[in-house]
Amino acid sequence: MRSPTQVVVDAKPEALAIVPAQSAAIVVDMQNDFGSDGGMFAMAGIDISGIRKAIAPTARVLAAARRAGISVVYLKMGFRPDLSDAGAPMSQTGSSIGHCAWARQPPPQMGRQVGCLIRDTWNTEIVPDLGPEPGDIVLYKHRYSGFYETDLDNILKSRSIKNLIFTGCTTSVCVESTIRDAMFRDYTSLLLADCTAEPIGNGLARSNHDASLLVIQVLLGWVSESAKLITALKAQDLSTPA
Repeated sequence: MRSPTQVVVDAKPEALAIVPAQSAAIVVDMQNDFGSDGGMFAMAGIDISGIRKAIAPTARVLAAARRAGISVVYLKMGFRPDLSDAGAPMSQTGSSIGHCAWARQPPPQMGRQVGCLIRDTWNTEIVPDLGPEPGDIVLYKHRYSGFYETDLDNILKSRSIKNLIFTGCTTSVCVESTIRDAMFRDYTSLLLADCTAEPIGNGLARSNHDASLLVIQVLLGWVSESAKLITALKAQDLSTPA
């Protein structure tokens, strides 16, 4: 018999049972530089419509998660002002992340937006409508994975968290990188497809977002949608004695 503390979420490749008290909703990089007009992506001409579309369902998930006693963790991509944690300019990390070079020598269209991905600036604030609430956890990271040289693993373990519910951007980069590292650490990861987005490959028959969904549900975890998680959490509310 299933414990009443569990909820079962309709997911791929199969239904997933999670314990809300042992779960955390992870919000990956939903910050102004990636998801707001005037941020780094928008100023570079990158289509942020998918990221913007993910905000509303993510907000609903976070509200339901808090009601259910699920911890909420925000990850933010941000570097120190001197870029000492960004990697050497010609290293793979420094060059592939790209925004390190922007911070060193912003392109003309950036104007005064010289704080791209710099900690404690407007650029690295969480987008409006998804702002952290008291009791939520907010962590900076300086590589794609939220586990790399951060306190994320220790914080999760201190709360006996075993199940991670992923939202955020971008699907194939920071979200998938964090899910891979979560799998290596024996966490159960559930990605909510409509709460994530990926500009790369949008013009192709199959996007990077699609590819990540397939890899995750086959090898790294489970994939579902916001409505299915919220339905499962509501069912728990109805079955819990007042």
